[in-house]
Amino acid sequence: MLIDGYQAIIEYDRDTDKLQGRFIGLNGSPEFYSRDVEHLRAEGAVALRMFFDRCEELGIEPEKQYSGKFNVRISSHLHASVAAAAAAAGKSLNQWVSECLEANTADTMVLPTVKTIEDTPQLSLAFTDPEDYL
Repeated sequence: MLIDGYQAIIEYDRDTDKLQGRFIGLNGSPEFYSRDVEHLRAEGAVALRMFFDRCEELGIEPEKQYSGKFNVRISSHLHASVAAAAAAAGKSLNQWVSECLEANTADTMVLPTVKTIEDTPQLSLAFTDPEDYL
């Protein structure tokens, strides 16, 4: 679910019989809950605003920082096959893998703007449906 330009993962929580949302791409995991999609979207917007306000109060950068590097553990056979495919395409292994990742994620997810600063503190907040307290 996309809320105010930020991607949220939505799951069903069997224990509470509610939908649970959590944002990705942020330096924390503001969560939000509701029994239906309409209210879930509204709760998500509130959770996001509160998260950004709290980050500002604490001087924390709200958006997750990515270095552009990560390790992938694969079998030696797959490593050899990927290296051969990259060489056959006249590309470096990094370039070939990067192009494969781009081709396979371009239409599946919208991510927020990403910055590249390392070691940013994390903040975690959870928000619940106000009806739980009535």
